[in-house]
Amino acid sequence: MKGDRVEIVVDAGDTTRTYEVVASRAGRRVETAVRRGVVEVSEVTRSGSVVRTARFMATRVLALVEQPVPREDSSEQSGHIGRPLREDPET
Repeated sequence: MKGDRVEIVVDAGDTTRTYEVVASRAGRRVETAVRRGVVEVSEVTRSGSVVRTARFMATRVLALVEQPVPREDSSEQSGHIGRPLREDPET
């Protein structure tokens, strides 16, 4: 979904570098995969076509942080009223 992002922190020798892959348009999403020692982060369209890909050696990746855009639930939009999860039902 537009706005989804993945941050990749990579060891660059004496320092670290941070890269971001962002779903730039509506209907696109960001997918991650680890294959054969390579971390692959791709921006993908609805139909599954890859728009762009970032590849990093898995041994150099320090952190991979997925940051989805907050989505509104249909129950929240319709004004669904319920009790909180930790509320005692007998009170």
